Amino acid sequence: QVQLVESGGGSVQPGGSLRLSCAVSGTSINIYFMGWYRQAPGKQRSLVAALTSAGTTNYADSVKGRFTISRDSAKNTLSLQMNNLKPEDTAVYSCNVYGRAIAGPPDNYWGQGTQVTVSS
Repeated sequence: QVQLVESGGGSVQPGGSLRLSCAVSGTSINIYFMGWYRQAPGKQRSLVAALTSAGTTNYADSVKGRFTISRDSAKNTLSLQMNNLKPEDTAVYSCNVYGRAIAGPPDNYWGQGTQVTVSS
């Protein structure tokens, strides 16, 4: 079993910063892709930032220049640094890993989600 646990969400004023973390634990996994998604009330879940095993990053247009995705392989942690937050960034943020655990097929793994609220 692979477990993903997010932390770092909370409430912040517009222009503020938050750093989300996602700890990956459990069965050893060969990771192909890691990403952060978000879902605001009444909207579909959408990809915010992605990081491939080759180190390529990709960001939604709405967060380019403000958000940075990174990975600490030694700690098996994925992070999302969010700067200059805007009210429209308010959502539940979820960590996603696509990879192959030992003796298993490739699969998607999700964290439980963490709330980010940007409001004055």
